[in-house]
Amino acid sequence: MAKKDMEVVKGLDLEKYMGRWYEIASIPSRNQPKNGVNTRATYTLKEDGTVKVVNETWSDGKRSSIEGVAYKAEPSSQEAKFKVKFYLPPFLPIIPVVGNYWVLYIDGDYQYVLVGEPSRKNLWILCRNTHLNEEIYNELLEKAKELGYDVNKLHKTPQSDPPPEGEGPKDTKGIWWIKSILLGK
Repeated sequence: MAKKDMEVVKGLDLEKYMGRWYEIASIPSRNQPKNGVNTRATYTLKEDGTVKVVNETWSDGKRSSIEGVAYKAEPSSQEAKFKVKFYLPPFLPIIPVVGNYWVLYIDGDYQYVLVGEPSRKNLWILCRNTHLNEEIYNELLEKAKELGYDVNKLHKTPQSDPPPEGEGPKDTKGIWWIKSILLGK
């Protein structure tokens, strides 16, 4: 069965989209730690129209983070299709890794969002709060299914209440993005 084209949000208000989002669930990309908790993303609009991206997660009590930049895949398009570029390793900007970030659905108040990409291998459910109402969560699962995602692969991300403040102890064992790419886990 041919998968239909993935519809994405049109006319996303980038200013309203900025700020912190908590990961409620994901089909993890291979560069996310399997045991990550309190995973979150913070977006800041820059003067040139690009978006600073900071992804953070905690595993074994240690915080790992990576910074990147997001920009519209087609500047003239109304569609919320972005490219996100990270440099690996973060302290040595030599290997840019670029991924797709497509906003597939967002509620009118910009409180929860479904984010995917064209291969349908990765999916994220993000929310302004650390927890999302179960009914809304199930509605987002239905939307993802309609778009051709295998929602059985979704993992819920443990989030603590209240979320960790500040940065906490850093992961000194090496950046998990690197480890996961090298180990292919």
